[in-house]
Amino acid sequence: MAKQCKYSCDTAAETLEWIKAIADFIKPFSFLINAHVVNFFKDRLWEAVDEDWLQCLINESVESLLLIPSGIVQDHWPTSLKEFVLTLKSLVYPREQADLKKVFPNFQPTSLNSVLAQGMNLKKKHEVEVLSAIVSSAASAMRADAVIDVGAGQGYLAQVLAFEHQLSVVAIDACSHHGKVTNARAERIKKHYMAQMRKFGSGNQRLNVPQTITCNIMSLETLKSLTTMSSHKGDVEQPKPIEQDLELGLAGRGSSLVLAGLHACGDLSVTMLKTLLECEEVRAVISIGCCYNLLSEEGFTNAQIQYGFPMSCGVKSVNLSLGKSSRDLACQSAERWKSLGKDAGLHNFELHAFRAAFQMVLHKYFPEVGTSPSIGRQGKALRRKQQRKIIESELQAEESTYSDLPQMACNMDEACSVTHSGESEAVNTSGIRSDVDALFTKMSLHTGSTCERTTSTDKYSLFEKFCQSGLCRLGLKPSDNINFHGIWKGVEPYVGNRIITKC
Repeated sequence: MAKQCKYSCDTAAETLEWIKAIADFIKPFSFLINAHVVNFFKDRLWEAVDEDWLQCLINESVESLLLIPSGIVQDHWPTSLKEFVLTLKSLVYPREQADLKKVFPNFQPTSLNSVLAQGMNLKKKHEVEVLSAIVSSAASAMRADAVIDVGAGQGYLAQVLAFEHQLSVVAIDACSHHGKVTNARAERIKKHYMAQMRKFGSGNQRLNVPQTITCNIMSLETLKSLTTMSSHKGDVEQPKPIEQDLELGLAGRGSSLVLAGLHACGDLSVTMLKTLLECEEVRAVISIGCCYNLLSEEGFTNAQIQYGFPMSCGVKSVNLSLGKSSRDLACQSAERWKSLGKDAGLHNFELHAFRAAFQMVLHKYFPEVGTSPSIGRQGKALRRKQQRKIIESELQAEESTYSDLPQMACNMDEACSVTHSGESEAVNTSGIRSDVDALFTKMSLHTGSTCERTTSTDKYSLFEKFCQSGLCRLGLKPSDNINFHGIWKGVEPYVGNRIITKC
C-alpha cells in the first residue's frame, strides 16, 4: 500500500509539477498546519478534524502514532486517513544518502586529530570531517583562491579547512565573541602544527590561519561586499569599513571564491545562494542549512527586508504561503518521533497537553499576555524531577532489600551470616547517588526499565506545578481565584485517563 515518490526535479517542468502537487495537497489543511499546538484547547482545534479520524486516533496505540510522521499506516484505519498519510509520504523529498565519492571525485575525508577536534562532540566532529572534505574537493575543482565560512561560529570548519586542507579561509560570524574564540583557538592549533613541523624538519612550510570578520549579514549586499575583501587581513569589528574596502577588495581581479556554511541559520543560506547568482567571484556554494522556521516570509514580516521564502518563481506562481507555525511544523523530525519508545512518546504528548492547557489559563486569567508566549522547558524540568524522585525511591527500596539479606540469611543458616554481612556492606549510601545519576541519564534517554504508575491525580498535580512554574517564568503572580482543577477537568479527556505502567 505504501506510495513511493512519483515526482522528480530533473527538469523545470517536473519540479513545477511537484510544487503544484504539494500546494494543492496542503491548502485544504491550512487550518491545521497554521494552528499552533498551544492553542489546541483554546481554539478547539479537534472540531475541525474528521470525526472518523479522531475516533480512530484517540484509541490508537502510542507506538502507531509515533510512526505517522514516517508515513506508516495501520490496516484498520479509515480509508481516507490512510490515503491522507500515504499521499503525504509520496510528496516528501527522498532522504537517501548520496555516494559522495561519485559526486565529488576528490572526496577524501580524514579523521580529525585531537587538537583540531577539541571542543567538538561526536556529531559536530562527523559533520566537520565530511563537510570539510566536500568543500576541499569543490575548492580544488573550482581552483578557488579562498573559502568564506559564513556563520562560522567558533571556527571549527574554518580551522579544519585551513590547517588540514591547506586552504585560505575567511571566517565570518555576527558574534564578536565567536571571532575572538576562533582566533584564540587558531593560535593554539597553530602552535601544535608549528611544533610538529619543527619535529619533522619542515619548519619552512607556510601555515594557513583563518582570518576572522565580525559582521551581521542582514542583506545580500553585505555578503557581496564581504566577498570582495577575502584577502584582507585583520578582524573587522563592524560592517562600516566594508563599504570603504569595497573599492580596495578583489573586485575585478578575477578571484574565485567558495561560500561554505555549516548550519547556516534561516535566511543565511538563502543569502548565500543569492550571492552565488549575483557575485561573479563566487563559483560555488556548499551549505548545510538549519532553522528553516526562522526564514523570513513575504506577507508575514517587514516589507523592507529581502524575503527568504519563497525564493523560486515556481512557488510564487502557485501562491503558496506557510507562516511561522507551518515552518515550525516542517522542522519536526520524522526520524526522531519514530525512534521514541512508548514511554518517551507519552511524556512528549503529555508535555504538549500541559502547555496547551496552560494556554487556557493564560487566555482566561491573563489575557494581557498575548498569544503563545515562550515559557522555556518547564515541562521537561518537571518531568526530570518526577523521574528522579521515582528512581531515588526505588533505589532506596533496593538498598533496603540488600540490607535485609544478611538477616534473612541468618534465619536460614547462621553459618552464612558473615559472608552476607560483608556483601551488604558493599551496598552503601555513597554508591546510591552515582546509581541515581546513571539511571536518571538512562531515563532521560528513554532507555530505562523503571516501573512508573501515573494516575489521573498525578497528572493533575504535574499540570498544576507546570502552570505555577510557567507563570513564574512569565513574571506573573498566581492568584487564589485561578481554577486549575476546572481547566484540567475540561481538557483531561484529550490527555487520557489510562494508567501508564512501565516495567
